[in-house]
Amino acid sequence: MPPPLLVNLDTIDLNHIIFDTAAIERVNPHRYEMRQLDGIIWHDQATATVLGYKDITPDEFWVRGHIPGRPLMPGVIMVEAAAQLASFYIKFLNKDDRFIGFGGIEDVKFRGTVQPGDRLLLMGKLLENRPRRFICAAQGVVNGQMVFQAKIIGMPV
Repeated sequence: MPPPLLVNLDTIDLNHIIFDTAAIERVNPHRYEMRQLDGIIWHDQATATVLGYKDITPDEFWVRGHIPGRPLMPGVIMVEAAAQLASFYIKFLNKDDRFIGFGGIEDVKFRGTVQPGDRLLLMGKLLENRPRRFICAAQGVVNGQMVFQAKIIGMPV
């Protein structure tokens, strides 16, 4: 059984975007096919919780080869999307412009599939925020179903 969602989706307007792609690109360096975060919908600084999304299109670089006839978003790309959400949010909270690198992932579980046409909601909750590393709980949701969970470890590089 999956854990409870980090964000109560019933209380949030999922169409209200507070940081769009241009705003994200001012913070995160990812571009072209490696940009896996399309927008930020909501955040709460008191609980260090954030909600963003990635719209999955038929033009994603992985669609043609993973898996022909039934394209499924690779789990590592789901985790990358969560890492980009965490990176954006930690830089926003800390007002830090250093590059944030991937330090590791823990407790990863994949619980469902993500396909072209889906909106992957990405949830993050900051668990630890130190000068040399941070840890963020992350979850991905499609159509109300949790498709993955993980802990993302990041560090300034």
